[in-house]
Amino acid sequence: MKASQATRKLTTMALLAALSIVLVALIHFPLFPSAAFLEYDPADIPIFICTFLFGPMSGLGLTLVVSIIQGTTVSALSGPIGIVMHFLATGSFSLLAGNIYKRNHTRQGALIALVCGVLVMTTVMVGCNLVFTPIFMGTPVDVVIDMLVPVIIPFNLLKATINAVITYFVYKPLGRLVHLEEKGGFAA
Repeated sequence: MKASQATRKLTTMALLAALSIVLVALIHFPLFPSAAFLEYDPADIPIFICTFLFGPMSGLGLTLVVSIIQGTTVSALSGPIGIVMHFLATGSFSLLAGNIYKRNHTRQGALIALVCGVLVMTTVMVGCNLVFTPIFMGTPVDVVIDMLVPVIIPFNLLKATINAVITYFVYKPLGRLVHLEEKGGFAA
Protein backbone atom coordinates (compact mmCIF):
# COMPACT_ATOMS: atom_id res chain seq x y z
CA MET A 1 0.00 0.00 0.00
CA LYS A 2 1.39 3.39 -0.98
CA ALA A 3 1.88 6.05 1.67
CA SER A 4 -0.93 8.17 0.21
CA GLN A 5 -3.31 5.18 0.27
CA ALA A 6 -2.32 4.35 3.85
CA THR A 7 -2.85 7.96 4.86
CA ARG A 8 -6.26 8.03 3.15
CA LYS A 9 -7.26 4.80 4.87
CA LEU A 10 -6.13 5.97 8.32
CA THR A 11 -7.78 9.35 7.90
CA THR A 12 -11.03 7.79 6.69
CA MET A 13 -11.03 5.33 9.59
CA ALA A 14 -10.45 8.17 12.07
CA LEU A 15 -13.35 10.12 10.58
CA LEU A 16 -15.58 7.04 10.74
CA ALA A 17 -14.62 6.49 14.39
CA ALA A 18 -15.43 10.10 15.23
CA LEU A 19 -18.74 9.86 13.36
CA SER A 20 -19.63 6.72 15.31
CA ILE A 21 -19.02 8.50 18.63
CA VAL A 22 -21.03 11.55 17.56
CA LEU A 23 -23.92 9.36 16.37
CA VAL A 24 -24.21 7.46 19.65
CA ALA A 25 -23.99 10.74 21.60
CA LEU A 26 -26.71 12.44 19.56
CA ILE A 27 -29.07 9.63 18.56
CA HIS A 28 -30.18 7.04 21.06
CA PHE A 29 -33.68 6.08 22.10
CA PRO A 30 -35.52 2.97 23.31
CA LEU A 31 -37.35 0.89 20.72
CA PHE A 32 -39.40 -1.08 23.24
CA PRO A 33 -41.03 0.70 26.19
CA SER A 34 -40.90 -2.52 28.20
CA ALA A 35 -37.09 -2.47 28.02
CA ALA A 36 -36.08 1.18 27.98
CA PHE A 37 -32.48 0.20 28.79
CA LEU A 38 -32.17 -1.26 25.26
CA GLU A 39 -31.58 1.83 23.13
CA TYR A 40 -31.23 2.09 19.38
CA ASP A 41 -28.26 4.06 18.11
CA PRO A 42 -26.74 4.29 14.62
CA ALA A 43 -23.13 4.16 15.86
CA ASP A 44 -22.40 0.85 14.09
CA ILE A 45 -23.11 2.28 10.63
CA PRO A 46 -19.66 3.90 10.27
CA ILE A 47 -18.07 0.65 11.46
CA PHE A 48 -20.03 -1.37 8.90
CA ILE A 49 -18.97 1.10 6.21
CA CYS A 50 -15.33 0.77 7.31
CA THR A 51 -15.67 -3.01 7.07
CA PHE A 52 -16.92 -2.76 3.48
CA LEU A 53 -14.35 -0.14 2.50
CA PHE A 54 -11.24 -1.70 4.04
CA GLY A 55 -12.06 -5.28 5.01
CA PRO A 56 -12.96 -7.31 8.07
CA MET A 57 -9.79 -6.70 10.09
CA SER A 58 -10.08 -2.93 9.66
CA GLY A 59 -13.72 -3.17 10.73
CA LEU A 60 -12.70 -5.22 13.77
CA GLY A 61 -9.95 -2.75 14.65
CA LEU A 62 -12.32 0.19 14.36
CA THR A 63 -14.83 -1.70 16.50
CA LEU A 64 -12.22 -2.07 19.24
CA VAL A 65 -11.27 1.61 19.17
CA VAL A 66 -14.87 2.83 19.05
CA SER A 67 -16.00 0.40 21.78
CA ILE A 68 -13.33 1.68 24.15
CA ILE A 69 -13.97 5.35 23.37
CA GLN A 70 -17.76 4.98 23.64
CA GLY A 71 -17.51 2.89 26.79
CA THR A 72 -15.34 5.48 28.53
CA THR A 73 -17.16 8.61 27.34
CA VAL A 74 -20.69 8.83 25.92
CA SER A 75 -21.74 5.35 27.12
CA ALA A 76 -19.70 5.29 30.32
CA LEU A 77 -22.61 3.99 32.39
CA SER A 78 -22.27 0.61 30.69
CA GLY A 79 -18.61 0.44 31.72
CA PRO A 80 -16.37 -2.50 30.85
CA ILE A 81 -19.36 -4.77 30.25
CA GLY A 82 -20.69 -2.41 27.57
CA ILE A 83 -17.28 -2.27 25.94
CA VAL A 84 -17.00 -6.06 25.81
CA MET A 85 -20.57 -6.56 24.57
CA HIS A 86 -20.18 -3.92 21.84
CA PHE A 87 -16.85 -5.34 20.73
CA LEU A 88 -18.15 -8.91 20.59
CA ALA A 89 -21.40 -8.08 18.77
CA THR A 90 -20.16 -5.50 16.28
CA GLY A 91 -16.84 -7.32 15.89
CA SER A 92 -18.62 -10.56 14.95
CA PHE A 93 -20.66 -8.62 12.40
CA SER A 94 -17.52 -7.04 10.94
CA LEU A 95 -15.64 -10.31 10.66
CA LEU A 96 -18.46 -12.30 9.06
CA ALA A 97 -19.95 -9.62 6.81
CA GLY A 98 -16.50 -8.30 5.88
CA ASN A 99 -15.25 -11.73 4.82
CA ILE A 100 -18.39 -12.47 2.81
CA TYR A 101 -18.27 -9.11 1.04
CA LYS A 102 -14.51 -9.41 0.45
CA ARG A 103 -15.18 -12.56 -1.60
CA ASN A 104 -18.20 -11.18 -3.48
CA HIS A 105 -18.03 -7.44 -4.26
CA THR A 106 -21.51 -7.10 -5.74
CA ARG A 107 -24.83 -5.71 -4.55
CA GLN A 108 -25.96 -9.28 -3.94
CA GLY A 109 -22.74 -10.00 -2.03
CA ALA A 110 -23.29 -6.90 0.09
CA LEU A 111 -26.88 -7.91 0.80
CA ILE A 112 -25.88 -11.46 1.78
CA ALA A 113 -23.04 -10.11 3.93
CA LEU A 114 -25.35 -7.69 5.74
CA VAL A 115 -28.06 -10.29 6.36
CA CYS A 116 -25.50 -12.77 7.72
CA GLY A 117 -23.97 -9.99 9.82
CA VAL A 118 -27.35 -9.11 11.32
CA LEU A 119 -27.98 -12.75 12.21
CA VAL A 120 -24.57 -13.33 13.79
CA MET A 121 -24.74 -10.04 15.69
CA THR A 122 -28.16 -10.94 17.09
CA THR A 123 -26.95 -14.41 18.07
CA VAL A 124 -23.87 -13.01 19.80
CA MET A 125 -26.03 -10.49 21.66
CA VAL A 126 -28.25 -13.30 22.94
CA GLY A 127 -25.17 -14.95 24.44
CA CYS A 128 -23.83 -11.65 25.76
CA ASN A 129 -27.15 -10.81 27.39
CA LEU A 130 -27.33 -14.22 29.03
CA VAL A 131 -23.82 -13.83 30.47
CA PHE A 132 -23.45 -10.10 31.14
CA THR A 133 -26.93 -8.69 31.79
CA PRO A 134 -27.40 -10.61 35.07
CA ILE A 135 -24.02 -9.26 36.23
CA PHE A 136 -24.63 -5.69 35.04
CA MET A 137 -28.22 -5.36 36.23
CA GLY A 138 -28.02 -7.69 39.21
CA THR A 139 -30.92 -9.73 37.85
CA PRO A 140 -31.31 -13.48 37.88
CA VAL A 141 -30.53 -15.18 34.56
CA ASP A 142 -34.14 -16.46 34.50
CA VAL A 143 -35.34 -12.87 34.08
CA VAL A 144 -33.04 -12.43 31.08
CA ILE A 145 -34.18 -15.75 29.60
CA ASP A 146 -37.81 -14.61 29.91
CA MET A 147 -36.90 -11.42 28.00
CA LEU A 148 -35.11 -13.15 25.09
CA VAL A 149 -38.03 -13.82 22.75
CA PRO A 150 -40.30 -10.87 23.49
CA VAL A 151 -37.63 -8.16 23.80
CA ILE A 152 -33.91 -8.95 23.43
CA ILE A 153 -33.97 -10.86 20.14
CA PRO A 154 -36.45 -8.51 18.40
CA PHE A 155 -34.53 -5.46 19.62
CA ASN A 156 -31.18 -6.72 18.37
CA LEU A 157 -32.64 -7.88 15.05
CA LEU A 158 -34.32 -4.51 14.54
CA LYS A 159 -31.29 -2.42 15.56
CA ALA A 160 -28.86 -4.41 13.44
CA THR A 161 -31.26 -4.47 10.48
CA ILE A 162 -31.82 -0.70 10.55
CA ASN A 163 -28.07 -0.10 10.64
CA ALA A 164 -27.43 -2.68 7.90
CA VAL A 165 -30.07 -1.16 5.60
CA ILE A 166 -28.64 2.33 6.04
CA THR A 167 -25.15 0.95 5.40
CA TYR A 168 -26.37 -0.73 2.21
CA PHE A 169 -27.58 2.57 0.81
CA VAL A 170 -24.76 4.89 1.93
CA TYR A 171 -21.71 2.65 1.47
CA LYS A 172 -21.21 3.08 -2.28
CA PRO A 173 -21.56 6.89 -2.37
CA LEU A 174 -19.09 7.15 0.53
CA GLY A 175 -16.75 4.71 -1.20
CA ARG A 176 -16.74 6.98 -4.22
CA LEU A 177 -16.11 9.96 -1.97
CA VAL A 178 -12.89 8.42 -0.70
CA HIS A 179 -11.99 7.27 -4.22
CA LEU A 180 -12.18 3.57 -3.60
CA GLU A 181 -14.39 2.64 -6.52
CA GLU A 182 -11.36 1.44 -8.48
CA LYS A 183 -10.80 -1.30 -5.88
CA GLY A 184 -14.21 -2.82 -6.61
CA GLY A 185 -17.34 -2.58 -4.60
CA PHE A 186 -20.83 -3.39 -5.66
CA ALA A 187 -22.08 -1.81 -8.84
CA ALA A 188 -24.11 1.37 -8.66
